Amino acid sequence: MKVSKREGETLDKAIAQWRNQGVISEPLSQQLKASYQVTTMDWERVAKYAFWLAIACIVTALFSLLADRWLMSLFTKLFEAPDSVKCLLFALLSSILYFIGLKRRRRQPEKRFSNEAILFLGVATTAIAIGFFGRAIDTGSDHFSLLLLISALVYGLLGLVFPSKLVWIFSLMCLGSWFGAETGYLSGWGAYYLGMNYPLRFVLFGLVLVFGGTYLFRRIEKRQDFIRPTRAVGLLYLFIALWILSIFGNYGSLERWEGVEQSELLHWSLLFAVAAIGALVHGVKQDDAMTRGFGITFLFINLYTRFFEYFWDSTHKAIFFAILALSFWFLGSRAEKIWRLTTSPSRDDAH
Repeated sequence: MKVSKREGETLDKAIAQWRNQGVISEPLSQQLKASYQVTTMDWERVAKYAFWLAIACIVTALFSLLADRWLMSLFTKLFEAPDSVKCLLFALLSSILYFIGLKRRRRQPEKRFSNEAILFLGVATTAIAIGFFGRAIDTGSDHFSLLLLISALVYGLLGLVFPSKLVWIFSLMCLGSWFGAETGYLSGWGAYYLGMNYPLRFVLFGLVLVFGGTYLFRRIEKRQDFIRPTRAVGLLYLFIALWILSIFGNYGSLERWEGVEQSELLHWSLLFAVAAIGALVHGVKQDDAMTRGFGITFLFINLYTRFFEYFWDSTHKAIFFAILALSFWFLGSRAEKIWRLTTSPSRDDAH
């Protein structure tokens, strides 16, 4: 088995610790070390970056072709065609790319990055096709929300059919954009929708993704691996919205917010803290690194945001940043101590 240098170091430390603790014998430790081989180059990462560079070069090559007069004339005729024709052409190109990508995935599943690169090109041309579709039916700005919804539905269907978690995440991002546009100024509701401003709406939207996505995909056996990306996007919407809400509250204009005392927004900060602690507790109990990471990250963001809000004006800037530096130093030293405890064998083991 071939492993990266970092993975090899981890395995070496684990085997050495097991041998020192008497869990395994010396011959078994040598046998375990012989079962894997450390590679000097992370070829998986090289392959991934190479294909991303290939996509960038393809885009650059297409733009370079425009310098050719004959091709320039051809592209001029193409782009003088009706938007409906251009929509169909890019939709056809997307279908070809999807067909090639899926066919390669079935026949050569080991070529994961090249297959994903082809599918990503299909996603890009699909976005262009949807854009031309919007121009073809455009009679005003009201179609912007419709295009976002169509994008969310198309990417969602493609992500589930492929299956592709990356395309599914694109779908959720488009869905969030549609939700914001549909409940915002395009719908005529303005800054508020059912008494909620933008951040408060996205708190509910994030909660729906987290719990609704978990409920749905647990009942679809072949797509249960979509739970984590759906939960990650939902938590991102939720916590960013809670953070903004803790600063501005449920106000729809800066004029109204500027006339409010910061203490009147304290309950939003407490809600933000409760959500972060809840995610942290869930992550610890369920051994879920994602919810644990979200919880501890946004808990510290909440604390430091409140620190800036309440002490920025009343504290001398030298003292303010000294306190900030000490707090970061304390966090760093605690993290370093925990890291040393988890990576070094105990004194008893050493003896």
